[in-house]
Amino acid sequence: MSTALLPPLNALRAFEATARLGGVGRAAQALHVTHGAVSRQLKLLEDHLGLPLFQRAGRGLRLTEAGQRLLDRLQPALGQVHDALEEMNQFRDSPTGLLRINAARAAVPTQLGPRLTRFLRAHPDVRLELTENDGLVDIVADGFDAGVRLHEFVPEDMVAVPLGPALHGMIVASPEYLRQHPAPQHPRDLLQHECIRFRFASGHLYKWQFDREGQSLEIDVRGRLTLSEQTTIMRAVLDGFGLAYVLEDAARPHIEAGTMVAVLQDWSEPFPGFVLYYPKQRQMSSALRAFVDMLRE
Repeated sequence: MSTALLPPLNALRAFEATARLGGVGRAAQALHVTHGAVSRQLKLLEDHLGLPLFQRAGRGLRLTEAGQRLLDRLQPALGQVHDALEEMNQFRDSPTGLLRINAARAAVPTQLGPRLTRFLRAHPDVRLELTENDGLVDIVADGFDAGVRLHEFVPEDMVAVPLGPALHGMIVASPEYLRQHPAPQHPRDLLQHECIRFRFASGHLYKWQFDREGQSLEIDVRGRLTLSEQTTIMRAVLDGFGLAYVLEDAARPHIEAGTMVAVLQDWSEPFPGFVLYYPKQRQMSSALRAFVDMLRE
């Protein structure tokens, strides 16, 4: 086939992203273009081939047989094009391009944020897109270069690079709350207290975990409030709504200011902290490679 008969690369990329992500809107977001731009590229490709590639299925799209066959052949080829272009970046004096990271909210203020600031100042040709999301996402399917989560939540097929040292959890309350309720002396005492519960984006409720001298306990606490964001939890603690399990990095300034009090500190042991993770079998962009190198220094 003559190259003059080949469809534009942008049309192929729009098709691949729409098929992989399951919709035009998500493809547009991943490609950083408008919804209309993706729709036009899909129509251009279908007109060029003279074949329908998608069927509408409810609110989504479903590949036709021809569309599925094209996707199966196209994805490896587009991956090779991406890798070839990224290899060209190695000839530059400094990294360039877009770095897309999906990070747990709690990791950003004290762990990820300061490191990204230092990285961006050192590499002015790199652009950053940071998405804060506490859910467990498929970073490959959603078009991210890397993710940031607690080590225990990282898939096994990913490379994980520590962002910092081990973390400590703390049970905290406001002085006002502890004036009205005796401080717990043992984790089981928490069952007699108002506790602010945390719900993951997956819907799972976190059970508070304690360790001391080889003894481990898991307490399914009770309370009127169930929240899903650490900033909101901290606000509820300061307002006297009860005890909460939070990261020490977040609580320390309030403890030093006297607006929070830590309890059960002898039941808190360090646990593996946040890591940056990325796929093993994928060509790294020059921007991601430079950021990983900085973290490993």
